[in-house]
Amino acid sequence: MELTFTLDLEDRVAAAWMLGSFVVVFLATRVVVRLIRAGKGPFRNQSVGGVHLHHLVWGIFAMLIAGVGEFTYRPDPPWQYVLAALFGAGAALALDEFALWLHLSDVYWEREGRLSVDAVFVVAALMALLVLGANPFDPDTADGVVIVAVTIVVNGLLAVVALLKGRFLLGLLGVLVPLLALVGAVRLARPTSPWARRRYREGSSKALRSLRRFPERERRRWDAVVDAVAGRPNAPNAPNAPDSTGGTAETPTPEREQEGAR
Repeated sequence: MELTFTLDLEDRVAAAWMLGSFVVVFLATRVVVRLIRAGKGPFRNQSVGGVHLHHLVWGIFAMLIAGVGEFTYRPDPPWQYVLAALFGAGAALALDEFALWLHLSDVYWEREGRLSVDAVFVVAALMALLVLGANPFDPDTADGVVIVAVTIVVNGLLAVVALLKGRFLLGLLGVLVPLLALVGAVRLARPTSPWARRRYREGSSKALRSLRRFPERERRRWDAVVDAVAGRPNAPNAPNAPDSTGGTAETPTPEREQEGAR
């Protein structure tokens, strides 16, 4: 089985609308939350009945509406494009708080919150591959059905291993590009990943190599890109941390929720 690309623009218009909406809504959301964090502009956090609403709530509703509309009515263009754009917008709002799903805690402006931006970039890359017509499950392949099925299962397992090793980019992109899943599966796991915690004994050579390869709190060039898009995270153990706009953001206490995290 091989990865194929089909540049049939007419068949990819809906995917293009989904990708465009996803990117625009994510960037707009980040601008708004950074303004809220800095105390500028007319935007404020939203609450209903004293309960603070994260913007992922609106994202979930948008994806549900788009999914129900598509599966129930199967509309033709232009309504198909409207649903695609709605789904992309909902996915952007929900994934912008992906770290909250994972940690079940409001880490939006903490270092752990960077995972949300990584998830958004990965999903945007997957959507871009769909727009380009990437098709890892080529229906016109000359391979037998059994070989195709085995390849899909093996590639899926490799992608899962890559994700367990903390290689999120390679694992998720590997679903569409099998070679990337293999690369992620054979590479060293991050020290905080489930794979390292269960399989790298403390003090073992692999555990030490992993710690040297991924030192805690090390800033990488990728972090500068993420900060430019999403804003700098709070400094660890600091009561006030400057954000990229020059304002300050207070480290939250149990009584006060993070500003601009919705």
